[in-house]
Amino acid sequence: MRLTKFTDLALRAVMRLAVSEEAGPLATREVAEAMDVPYAHMAKAITRLQHLGVLEARRGRGGGLELTPLGRQASVGWLVRELEGQDEVVACDGDPPCPLRGACRLRGALRVAQEAFYAALDPLTVADLVTSPTGPVLVGLTSRRPE
Repeated sequence: MRLTKFTDLALRAVMRLAVSEEAGPLATREVAEAMDVPYAHMAKAITRLQHLGVLEARRGRGGGLELTPLGRQASVGWLVRELEGQDEVVACDGDPPCPLRGACRLRGALRVAQEAFYAALDPLTVADLVTSPTGPVLVGLTSRRPE
């Protein structure tokens, strides 16, 4: 199974924010620059994470992005499910619809495989993702501005 770039960005943002708590809140632009991705793409991921209750954003002086308690302890499986949506791996009812859709065994097998993928991520939390050696690398990420 392959994750969308959107989910990848959102997971990287959550991981970066999970290790930035001692240094204080980060701005969306800082997270985007540290991850070397366009600001607009990161802003969309941040907005989705806010709607999920994983992070909160405060404006103004002393503002920025911070993980919520849910964000720190969220199951990675739950988070990926929410970010990816509930779509099936194959689109049997597309245009034109698959001629095998009424008698296909592949669709069911792929659904089981997809759930196994998510189930493998369920025991992991965001906190697990940022333990060493990942955490120190994340802390060291800064914007990559040309000199």
